[in-house]
Amino acid sequence: MIQLQTIPAPRTFTDVAPVSLTDATLLERKNKVLARINEAGYDALVIYADKEHGSNFEYLTGFVPRFEEGLLVLEKSGAATAILGNENLKMARHSRIPVTLRHCPFFSLPNQPMDNEISLESLFREAGLHAHDRIGVVGWKMFTAAGADNRQLFDLPYLIVEALKNSTDATLENAAHLFIGGENGARITNNENEIAHYEYGANLASTCILNAMDAVEPGMRETELGALLAAEGQYQTVVTIAAAGQRFEKANFYPTYKKLERGQPLSMTTGFKGGLSSRTGFVIADESELPDSQKDYLDRVAKPYFAAVASWLEQIKIGMPGGELYAHIEQVLNKAQYGWHLNPGHLSADEEWMSSPIYPGSAETLKSGMILQLDIIPSVPGYTGVSAEESVALADQALQEKIQTAYPALWARITSRRAYIREVLNINLADEVIPLSNTVGYLRPFLLAKEMAFTC
Repeated sequence: MIQLQTIPAPRTFTDVAPVSLTDATLLERKNKVLARINEAGYDALVIYADKEHGSNFEYLTGFVPRFEEGLLVLEKSGAATAILGNENLKMARHSRIPVTLRHCPFFSLPNQPMDNEISLESLFREAGLHAHDRIGVVGWKMFTAAGADNRQLFDLPYLIVEALKNSTDATLENAAHLFIGGENGARITNNENEIAHYEYGANLASTCILNAMDAVEPGMRETELGALLAAEGQYQTVVTIAAAGQRFEKANFYPTYKKLERGQPLSMTTGFKGGLSSRTGFVIADESELPDSQKDYLDRVAKPYFAAVASWLEQIKIGMPGGELYAHIEQVLNKAQYGWHLNPGHLSADEEWMSSPIYPGSAETLKSGMILQLDIIPSVPGYTGVSAEESVALADQALQEKIQTAYPALWARITSRRAYIREVLNINLADEVIPLSNTVGYLRPFLLAKEMAFTC
């Protein structure tokens, strides 16, 4: 029985310091990737990065090349070469794994000096790629099309792929799956240090979303909400959403000086490395203020959605095939009736969406160490949407004990969040599901009724 009732808001945690990745974690990451290179039979990987597509590169080096491009050549022996533009040359000495530096001015910004100009073909030969038979090319995503040769689809700039083809006779294959895909991607699970590292962002995002929900009042600007959705100078992994009324007017994505009006729908989203929080509802205080065409909004959209969120949290477990969770959500929130079509949950880390083991018929099992975003997006014609996206991790007893030992303050936050979900929201969260954000399962459909939220 889903009820909208007065309950206390979840607790938030301030002054939570970022947790750095340890040298031991970076060595573990490198060894995980090297094991997969050798298992797959590659001689080397060529890993691409730019500001928005740098997570596979960053997984090993600890940085992204910001406004430039960059490449990391990783040999199966473990030797690594970083090919960088003008303004990231200095980063080679800060790389979390040892690298040999090569300068590629083509990766620099337009009209910058082209000193030390050398072709990419020459740089690849200097790195030894001409002597290899099989090279994995890693952009930021793998492809899973049914009617294409997915290993021959490359999401890197043309000049890089062309230079690879011109500099070596090796077979080139998309190898992003070694990082993000299937049962064995190196990045799909995390150790206790990585869980603590990413919880910082999940905690931050959920604190921002709750602060923004608390601040909602008619007459305030979208930009005022947008300011509350930024925090501590951290890089945001998604475009900030603070959108009242009709979205995408004149193709605009960003908060404006538009003022919130009573009765409007309102969407808010923010995300940092490790977690995203999103909410959609109405700028009203009770059901009587719903638009005439949506008087049944709670029963038609919001309550079934919340029931699906609660069921997702109660049913997810280690060892479950992703296809089983997909089928379960399709059963409790019928796709045809509720208009969702994306994956109801996906993996996240440095990026908001890494990949997803949750798709129709998926035999990929959910594993301890996975960080997942609860992400179900209904779209019912004629009705405002609803959203309560948040971050959790799966952790078996061994991983939980490691977190508790190494990061007792983090474990106290997890314990507090888990108690709120179970005792206040009445969602029967399994022990192996650890909430990384403060507002997991917390949904206010009426944003002016600040003490009212759904419970089971």
